[in-house]
Amino acid sequence: MATRTGQRYSGIMLVRTLIALIVAAALPAGAAFTQSRTIDPSKVAPEYRAAAEKRVAELKKISDCKKKADAQKVQPRYRTKFLSDCIDK
Repeated sequence: MATRTGQRYSGIMLVRTLIALIVAAALPAGAAFTQSRTIDPSKVAPEYRAAAEKRVAELKKISDCKKKADAQKVQPRYRTKFLSDCIDK
């Protein structure tokens, strides 16, 4: 009877170890997808280059406003208004 309990215990440990390895392998992959996705206008087709440059400028402005909000420690309830006003300037 002792061997069956030992086998059951080692099986559970094997499953837990496999799950932990899968999660550990998936975390860096998820982080790669959340990184900045800025577009390089020089790599865009010429007919869309102006729109790409405009989008990059807009994203930079949003990023700068978010940094200002963090630096000024704007409370979450006022953050949307702060960002809206900052972007409109």
